[in-house]
Amino acid sequence: MLLCVAASCSKAASTDMPAWRWPDPVEPETPEVVETHPDIVAQGWTNVTASYAAVPEGIAIYKSPSELGGQKVIAYIAVADMTKITWDVRSIDDPTIQGTDEALKTPSAFYAETAAPVVINGGYFFAEGGKRYNASVAVSAGRTYGVNINYSSVDWVTMYYPTRGVFYQNSSMAASPLETEPKVGWTYWSGGAKHYLYSEPAQNSWESDPLQIPDAHFPVDALDFAPQTAIGGGPVLINGGEIVNTWEAELLYGDGADDKMPLARHPRTAIGYTADNSLILFVCEGRGMTDGVAGMTFEEEAKVLKALGCKAALNLDGGGSSCLLVSGQETIKVSDGSQRPVASVVILKAK
Repeated sequence: MLLCVAASCSKAASTDMPAWRWPDPVEPETPEVVETHPDIVAQGWTNVTASYAAVPEGIAIYKSPSELGGQKVIAYIAVADMTKITWDVRSIDDPTIQGTDEALKTPSAFYAETAAPVVINGGYFFAEGGKRYNASVAVSAGRTYGVNINYSSVDWVTMYYPTRGVFYQNSSMAASPLETEPKVGWTYWSGGAKHYLYSEPAQNSWESDPLQIPDAHFPVDALDFAPQTAIGGGPVLINGGEIVNTWEAELLYGDGADDKMPLARHPRTAIGYTADNSLILFVCEGRGMTDGVAGMTFEEEAKVLKALGCKAALNLDGGGSSCLLVSGQETIKVSDGSQRPVASVVILKAK
């Protein structure tokens, strides 16, 4: 044994030793993760997609910085590449504001039915006399499940007829790609067959007398509203890349100085569309569920969505309804302490 070792050492020292004929091992390279939205990261948002299971390619989840606009916040966005991801709506079936016996469902219940990787609460609703009512547009696969409420009053003597916001997308069979981009507008359902879409709202205000009932030519010339997919709510926050925040015209507040909910901070939910063909679902926490986190006003919400690149954005139902699920997992702490049953949700799914 000793001789063999010695012989080996002697041979290794020889200048006649042939060169090592195998390549040196190379350390495997760690795949570089390419951030698809560096502009969002540059604003302090953190990509947390890896924190959630089974998020399909084309969806990225971001958490906000600890402050936005000088306010302490907790907010999340789901950003969907619309070349790979599509959006849809699930809702109770109440297409004419007549009410339904269908039960409201929590976002988690909608997730259990759809297995959609992203679920967020949708439009406004109410319950009365044992029935549940959609108070916002809900359209899926061209079928209407809900319309925006077409009346409003403070005393139920003087009636107003507001046009309310909608976020919608036409069928892919439309003549021009521009016609199939998601957009915002204002709608009015006549109570019959006519469902009108306007490029601007009727300028209602509780501080003024009621305006006329919207029709084919008021507040502006209308289009027939027949989208492929749509969710209603209000106010419209951004249109044409500019903040519009039409909460007063949409009568989304009470009639007193102390009842200007749009000017107070609450949990908020919104949907938007960007110039780079991305859909954004936004939610922020509020009402002190985390110490110091009050939520956002409509204006603050609009500024955040504009900074994220939205050229169209609509506020959805907020407060205790605000809830964003990623792979069935909650993001914000919901302000009711548990998920509120809602009438509609928006979902993202792979094409």
